[in-house]
Amino acid sequence: MARLNVNGKAVDVDAEGDTPLLWVLREQLGLTGTKYGCGIAECGACTVLIDGVAERSCKVRLSNVEAGAKIVTIEGLSPTATHIVQKAWAELDVPQCGYCQSGMIMAAAALIAAKPKPSDADIDEAMTNLCRCGTYNRVRAAIKLAASGRPA
Repeated sequence: MARLNVNGKAVDVDAEGDTPLLWVLREQLGLTGTKYGCGIAECGACTVLIDGVAERSCKVRLSNVEAGAKIVTIEGLSPTATHIVQKAWAELDVPQCGYCQSGMIMAAAALIAAKPKPSDADIDEAMTNLCRCGTYNRVRAAIKLAASGRPA
């Protein structure tokens, strides 16, 4: 049994230590906004925040989550979609199919929190998520919009 802090709530989970955090979130806690994409931490669809750092949850084993670590999923970023990144995403119609977008939003939220005015180089370094639909230009524009503090 492990105790986790997920989206500000303490939860107990019964899983083996080598279980990927992604499966704990999706299967045990029902937080299906975090997506399975590749299973090898390349695509970023499974990105969550652990203590404010964007992490690919398919590679994080339950036993490697430190006691007291704060895990935030897309459901916990803002239940009413009012986080500045979510507002910028909506204003610019960033998603096409949408599958990768929760991971993209989480990575962008971590970037904006760490660097409120990210440069293009900062965005390039932080945003390594893959998007089959190719919405990268809209993602960059939304990050810049969020950083400007202007989304409605």
